[in-house]
Amino acid sequence: MPIALKERKTIISDSELAQRVAVIKRFKELLVQQCERFRCYLAVLDRQQLLIGIDSADEIIAHVELEEQIVADIFSIQKVIDSMEVMYNAAGNSAGPYLSANDIPELKATLEELKIQAAVRSGRNRDMLSSRMEEINRDIQAIKNNPFMSTVRFSLYHNAAPSLVDIMG
Repeated sequence: MPIALKERKTIISDSELAQRVAVIKRFKELLVQQCERFRCYLAVLDRQQLLIGIDSADEIIAHVELEEQIVADIFSIQKVIDSMEVMYNAAGNSAGPYLSANDIPELKATLEELKIQAAVRSGRNRDMLSSRMEEINRDIQAIKNNPFMSTVRFSLYHNAAPSLVDIMG
């Protein structure tokens, strides 16, 4: 039985209504899934920040790899969200009385807020890692420039390979 939408005063068929409902449901699911991915990403960034402070290189590497996987998932889901949003907008943002699309703008706002938080925390971690790497490079240079360390390398007691061999005997 055809349904008349209040907003446009147009009549749509049951199949078109079902298609609009499916688009909105899927769009909502993707937005919720993307929000969860960003929450997971924020948790990884927080953990990574703690690891930077305690200088655990192996764990930092593991978290960077996990972070890369999560970011790849976020980008792949975002591609689907973009195409679903086009379908959602083409469907007229409504599915009649059967499904309310009022929470979609709220989900999109939440997602944008999570994106901003992720960018801020990622930038903070990047700055912390950069400063830590600079500190480590200064320590390495200090060790290389230390005169006591260089004399140890060329000490008389240091076992060095012979450079001349007497073959006459």
